[in-house]
Amino acid sequence: MQKNIILIGFMGVGKGRTARELAARTGRFAVDTDDLIESMAKMKIRTIFADHGEPYFRQLEYTTAQWLEYHVTGTVVSTGGGFFKVKNLHRLGRVIYLHSPVESILDAMKAHPNAKKKIKKRPLLKNMKAARKLFNERLPLYRQAADIEIVVENKNISEIVSEIIIALR
Repeated sequence: MQKNIILIGFMGVGKGRTARELAARTGRFAVDTDDLIESMAKMKIRTIFADHGEPYFRQLEYTTAQWLEYHVTGTVVSTGGGFFKVKNLHRLGRVIYLHSPVESILDAMKAHPNAKKKIKKRPLLKNMKAARKLFNERLPLYRQAADIEIVVENKNISEIVSEIIIALR
């Protein structure tokens, strides 16, 4: 059974983009846990947070993690920023933490042509001071959860994916 590759990291670090490129270069499929959750709940992440709160969203992440464990193999899985907390994370596959300093992530998101949409999509980014605090709280936890850490700051997607492929050998 081929192991999955699980990408974790702070929101906006580029997990989805990295997953798509890594899948293309390795012949795997790519799935995104937030997309799976939206499909299962039949509503957008921001609506889930607004209407049901973060604890309900975290329960949906857990349900998604259970499904992935029993039904998905040989796939690149990009995750939401807090997905790394699911109890079965390491049973899902090799865990790769994509790291960039929070300021670089926030600057890149603000500079993106669809910045407003990208930020709106992430309810926890409504307050940048709180986002920085959350990043600092999660940083040691991301590192503890990861099998491999890849620094993505100032690298293009091709460089990041090449580094991941080498690290997985």
